[in-house]
Amino acid sequence: MMTNLLEKSKAVLFNFLGKSETLSDEEQLNDIDTTRFVVLDTETTGFDYTNDRILCIGAIVLQNNTIPIHDSFEVFIQQEHYDKATAKIHGILKEFILDRPNELEALQQFLAFLGDSIIIAHHTIFDVTMINNALDRNGLPKLTNKTLDTAVLYKKTLLGSHLLERKDNYSLDELADKFDISQKDRHTAMGDAYITAIAFLKILNKLRGKKGRLSLKQLFK
Repeated sequence: MMTNLLEKSKAVLFNFLGKSETLSDEEQLNDIDTTRFVVLDTETTGFDYTNDRILCIGAIVLQNNTIPIHDSFEVFIQQEHYDKATAKIHGILKEFILDRPNELEALQQFLAFLGDSIIIAHHTIFDVTMINNALDRNGLPKLTNKTLDTAVLYKKTLLGSHLLERKDNYSLDELADKFDISQKDRHTAMGDAYITAIAFLKILNKLRGKKGRLSLKQLFK
């Protein structure tokens, strides 16, 4: 199985270097329904891009407005750094799972799953930066995938009225409350990825509005 994952990761890296034979950017942006999204979340030892490390990556596929249960990814990474304070939030103990890949192996598995899909996350810059820093540490090229942020997209659904006070930032908890999404597995990578995926679908419905039409290109404006 590891051999297959390594072969897939090589193919992914080949694509990242500009030799992809997949759909062009223009073709990819035309059809929002058939596009493969990967909704992801990372649990980390903290929020310092330089010194903190990824503990777990959770990701699920979203395509054709559905979340196929069988098409998901979760990896717990060997811990070089441990922080008791943040462990109380994410619940990942240092010896919680004994058989964990090292950072390089985990990244190779993740890249094979991700492919050239569009990344969706809540506050995408944090997750992508943490992953890119890990890639850089391991001599791998940074992600070139297009990204969408549910925190940004949610603000597009709000009425443009001077009577409505719009916040600069909306948390994932606020989106879950707004869309009545269960927070049972909040602060786990897979749980937060699932909440983000449901929130994204709800946001799409609002943006489509009465016309029922929305292009992927419009999401990037």
